[in-house]
Amino acid sequence: MAISDIKAYAHLTPEDVEALGRELDALRSEIEQSRGPDDSAYIRRVIAAQRTLEAAGRVTLFASLFPPAWFLGTGLLGLSKIIENMEIGHNVIHGQWDWMNDPEIHSSTWEWDLAATSASWKHSHNVVHHTWTNIVGKDRDVGYGLLRVTRDYKWKPKNLAQPAIYAVLALLFEYGIAFHDIDVSAVKKGKKTKERAAEQMREMWGKIRKQVAKDYVAFPLLTGPAALSTLTANFSANVIRNLWSNAVIFCGHFPDGAEKFTLEEYERETPAEWYLRQMLGSANFHGGKVMSFMTGHLNYQIEHHLFPDLPSNRYPEIGVRVREICTRYGIPYTTGPFLVQYGQTLRTMLKLSLPDAVLVRTSDDAPETASEKKWELRAVA
Repeated sequence: MAISDIKAYAHLTPEDVEALGRELDALRSEIEQSRGPDDSAYIRRVIAAQRTLEAAGRVTLFASLFPPAWFLGTGLLGLSKIIENMEIGHNVIHGQWDWMNDPEIHSSTWEWDLAATSASWKHSHNVVHHTWTNIVGKDRDVGYGLLRVTRDYKWKPKNLAQPAIYAVLALLFEYGIAFHDIDVSAVKKGKKTKERAAEQMREMWGKIRKQVAKDYVAFPLLTGPAALSTLTANFSANVIRNLWSNAVIFCGHFPDGAEKFTLEEYERETPAEWYLRQMLGSANFHGGKVMSFMTGHLNYQIEHHLFPDLPSNRYPEIGVRVREICTRYGIPYTTGPFLVQYGQTLRTMLKLSLPDAVLVRTSDDAPETASEKKWELRAVA
C-alpha cells in the first residue's frame, strides 16, 4: 500500500539520502542569502496590482444591471480574489516574506479574503500538512476526510458518492478549508477537547459572518439599484476563485506519481528523508509565467514543499536546480500539463469511489497508490 521504506522505494542508500539533504540545505541557504530588494519589490507590486483589480471590479459592478458590466466586474473581482488567495495570502501566511520585517506583509498579521481564518490555515496547512505530507492517517489533506484518494483507506459504501461530494467541495472550497482544522474526528477520539473545538467554531463563524457581510451585504448595498445583480456577481467571483484554487491544490498531491507514506516511515525519518518524502509526495504541472503567477507558483509544488517559506517568485529558478538534482539521484520529478494532472486526479477519485474488488491493478502497483513492493512485483512479472 503506502510506502513504508522510502530509501528502498527510491533505490537510494542512506549515504545517498544524506548527500541529497546536504545539497538541498545548501540550495536553501543560497536562496535565503540572495533575498533582497527585487524580491520585496515583487510582492509589493503584486499586492498593489491585486488591490487595483479589486477596486476596478467593485466600481464596474455599480453598473452590474447591464450584462457587459456584470461579466467584466465579475471577472475582475474573481481574478483579484485568485491572486489575493494564491500568490499573496497563501504565501504570506507561510512566512515567505517575514524576512522583510514589514508588519503589513507578515505571517503574524495577514488576514486573507477567505472564509477560513489565517490562524486555522496555519495549523491545518503549514503545520499538519507540510510536516506530515501524504502520511496516511496523519496528513488530513489526504482526501480531506471526505474523499478516498488512496487504497490505504478501506472502501466504504459512502465512497460511491465521491463524485457528487467533490463537486460540492470544489464549489464551496473556502468553507471546506474553514471547517478543516476543527477536526471533528479528533474530538470523537478524545485527541481534542470539545472546548477547543467550540472555540474554533466561534472563530470560524465570526470570519464567515465578516465575509458574508462584506460580499453579500455591504458591497451590494453600495451599488443601490444594482444590489441584487452585484450580489450575484460577488457570489460568482467567489465560486470562480474556489474552483480554481481547488483544482490547483488538488493537482499538488493527487496525480499519478504523488506517493503516500506510512506512519512507521515517518517515525524513523531523518531530516534528509523528510526532503525525499516531499519530493516523492508532491507533483508539479507545466506552465509559463502567467500560469505560475495565477497558481501562486504552486505549479512548483515540489519546490514549495521542499522550501515552503522561501519567496514564491524564486521557485522557477529553484525548480531548475531541483530537477537537476532529481535527475542525478534518479528520483522521479513528477510533472505534466495541467489538464493531464487534473484529469489524473479526477480519475483517481472516480476510480476509488468503487470497491477494490472491481479494480484491476494491485494496491502496491497502481497509478494512484504504490509502495516499495511494486519493484518486487515487476521483477516477478
